[in-house]
Amino acid sequence: MTAVHKKNARKSKAIILRKRGLSYREIVEHVPVARSMLSVWLRDVKLTKKHRHRLIEKQRLSALRGAASRRKQRILRTEEIHRAAAQEITGISDRELWLMGIMLYWAEGGQEREERPGSGVWFSSSDPYMVKVFLKWLLDVCKVPGSAISFEVTIQGHHNYTLDHVVKYWAYITGFEKKDFSHVYFRQQHAERKKKRSAAYQGVLKIKVKESSALNRKITGWIRAIYAYYFLNGKPR
Repeated sequence: MTAVHKKNARKSKAIILRKRGLSYREIVEHVPVARSMLSVWLRDVKLTKKHRHRLIEKQRLSALRGAASRRKQRILRTEEIHRAAAQEITGISDRELWLMGIMLYWAEGGQEREERPGSGVWFSSSDPYMVKVFLKWLLDVCKVPGSAISFEVTIQGHHNYTLDHVVKYWAYITGFEKKDFSHVYFRQQHAERKKKRSAAYQGVLKIKVKESSALNRKITGWIRAIYAYYFLNGKPR
């Protein structure tokens, strides 16, 4: 059989298989030619509605399998990065915890302002891990008694949470009693500000320290000293 005859035979077989509703990938398994050649040979072949539906469904399932495979690989890579990163934390000194707490407060805490002198210490976060670290800082580093700490919770947007559910969750996270939670606020978002929240969202916890204006000023001094160390030649303003 000449090369031309072989080519024509392959083309005829490809057309027959296409008319049976096979995809290009399936046809290549039986007709070993480039996909670009198949495109030329098969561009005028019409598929039945049944065959088109089969190919579309096959593509959909293939896309789902591909997405699942990529998700699995992403999870495995992420877990490996997490494990490697965790090994870099071999210990945390009391001084390091002190500095960590200062930076947390700088980012999420309430500093005294000229228009509101005498403001006490307060800190807000929706991250339960951050909340636990900050509370450890308050109790162990700043020596704030647990009896001086109270909590408020704000839930943004529509949720099916009950007041008891919210308090129970944050009481578990903080290790405090339900009686230490003074208020729970449910606030609806404006339509233009609505955003999808994860199922893990349990609102924003506000930690408040009673009669703590002096501590707030002390924390402000620590924050200013850190800034001065890097940007003002170590001289706080």
